Amino acid sequence: MDVDADAELMLLVAGGDRAAFTALFDRHHRGVAQFAFRFVGDRARAEELTQDIFVKLYRNASRYRPSAKFKTYLYRVAANHCLNEVRRGEYRVKHVSRGLEEGEPLETPAPEAERPDAQLAGQQLESAVGRALAALSQRERTAFTLCRFEGMTYRDIAEVLQASEAAVKSLIHRATLSVARHIQGFQAGAEAPLRSRA
Repeated sequence: MDVDADAELMLLVAGGDRAAFTALFDRHHRGVAQFAFRFVGDRARAEELTQDIFVKLYRNASRYRPSAKFKTYLYRVAANHCLNEVRRGEYRVKHVSRGLEEGEPLETPAPEAERPDAQLAGQQLESAVGRALAALSQRERTAFTLCRFEGMTYRDIAEVLQASEAAVKSLIHRATLSVARHIQGFQAGAEAPLRSRA
């Protein structure tokens, strides 16, 4: 299992194995960078935060105990670091579905999405989702992001947030409703010009 392999690598890191750390970095760098990006909305700053998170991981490797999945441990470190960063400064989440490389979507677009009007609609929807995420509380955003974008279970998210599963379910439920309201508002606004021309 990848989780066991990651835990084994982290134990090697604790013993000073730099190659093991490089392997962990290569395996998880992109996911952590995208997670950070959803908090700060800036690719360069997200990359800096990712570097900071992995430095913190390396420096505290001796404290690691494989009592939880490595990914859970990693995202607990990442979540705490990103939340502290957000508390220090004002950030607006600008994009959600794009990777760190400019113009690289996380999912392959459908052929019709290559049309200019479809691209514009996609960018507007992306912006609406970004505003919806920015409107969430920090804990709601963390729980929602880990669930919807990272595919983590309620149990693992509860470990990351050091909360009960019931609290996590409540956070995700509230966040989902809030995001849905923002998207419905965006869709209603996008359809209004079409109806007025009919």
